[in-house]
Amino acid sequence: MSHQNILEQIKERVENKTDILHEANNEHSRYEVNAKNYRQILIKNIPFIFTCDADDHLICLKNYSIAIKNDLITELEPLEKIKEKKFDIIYDAGKRGGIVVTPGLINGHAHIHMYLLRSALVLDEEKSVDDTIANMAKWQRFEDEEALFYAAIGDLTEQQKNGITTTLTHGPSFNAGEIAAKITQHNLINAVSAVSNSRPTNSPEMVEELLAQKKKFYSTPAISLHYLYKTPPTTLDKVKKIIEKYQTLLTVHMAESQNVAAITVKEQGMSEVALLKKFDLLNNRTIVSHSIYVSPEEIVEMSKNQIGIVHLPTSNAIHKSGIFPFWQFNDANGYKNICLGTDSVVSKSKLDLLTEAYQARITHLYSRTIKYGTLFKMMTMNGARVLNLHDRGKILPGMKADLVFWKLRDRGFIPYDEENPMTLIGNLITHGGRSVRDLMINGKFIIKGRRHQFVDETQLLNTLQKKHMAMRQRKK
Repeated sequence: MSHQNILEQIKERVENKTDILHEANNEHSRYEVNAKNYRQILIKNIPFIFTCDADDHLICLKNYSIAIKNDLITELEPLEKIKEKKFDIIYDAGKRGGIVVTPGLINGHAHIHMYLLRSALVLDEEKSVDDTIANMAKWQRFEDEEALFYAAIGDLTEQQKNGITTTLTHGPSFNAGEIAAKITQHNLINAVSAVSNSRPTNSPEMVEELLAQKKKFYSTPAISLHYLYKTPPTTLDKVKKIIEKYQTLLTVHMAESQNVAAITVKEQGMSEVALLKKFDLLNNRTIVSHSIYVSPEEIVEMSKNQIGIVHLPTSNAIHKSGIFPFWQFNDANGYKNICLGTDSVVSKSKLDLLTEAYQARITHLYSRTIKYGTLFKMMTMNGARVLNLHDRGKILPGMKADLVFWKLRDRGFIPYDEENPMTLIGNLITHGGRSVRDLMINGKFIIKGRRHQFVDETQLLNTLQKKHMAMRQRKK
């Protein structure tokens, strides 16, 4: 059966709400539901809201309420200033110990199609990141299109349960990410490999076809180049013209290992930074991940040109890649363009950003301490800036209603200093990492009472296990 026929079957199951899908459940004691198809929402009695203000300062708002219409925040006011007119849903965040609300977390680097590779590779037995990458490509050849779809759903739902509402992913299959994003209602920048490790037939022309139809997709198409040393100059020239034509994003693995940095110079005659500069790709529409083996002069150049950088400290540690020069970027005024990413299940034990923030803190502790507020910005405001999403990453009127609801009376949060609620940010990063209480994306509740509203997770896990074993059988 062709990949296209498999995709049509998947779409049919999605439309009929069968297989892993189920209807949303609106029954919950925190909610007063006045309309099934809700458009106007009031989140009231919020003990603590943490966000950055219009001037990018981290603030804590106590006893505030949030009014939402459709997918936008319309009001953010103290409790008594928002009148309880007729809302379709009223959510009382003050009940049973209260709720802490933060902006949705933003993941700058993921490989959602690799979810089935959990347990496929024994990470600590690989000699280097280069060996791991080679093995990943071998395994991926045995994932069919339907397996990639289930992998993408598994990955996105795990991210959502950890407070992530927006993700940039890159991989071989646009269709798998598109369908998974539509089902899970996730904000997905869906970057497709124009030069792929596992699919040699991928090309810039294939990606351009997707970009030409971008208005019909739920996810947002973008371009990825797995490694620059594998990308011929003619391809880079095509990619440059496509980006200029469609004003899209480009994402690249950069200087992830000493070997990759050296091979690029050998194959291309220059470093990765110089190569991007040569093709006018060293700008704020390009997002590079890892960026470990770059020179001090290149760090200044990257920071000056506002290139987006995704820091992946856990992946770097697991694969023995090296240490990202965070403080050099910070001193070059490049901090505001650094965010965090999960990478994949091959590079991280849990697909969340809170433990990634904590790993960043302890990785760079021997030089200087990254403050908790700085890490919070990297997960929210900086992530939005890197991904060119200027209407996300903050809780302010006019911004998209992407909200995370964390239970206050929970281990990890308690105890905290009531006279200095900012200690909750430190608790969230250092002792948190638990699944969210509720999650909202674009003004819609995706998770309620820790339960996903559009995916039956029990059935999903059963299906993922079957697909994983089928992949292993094919590999044999």
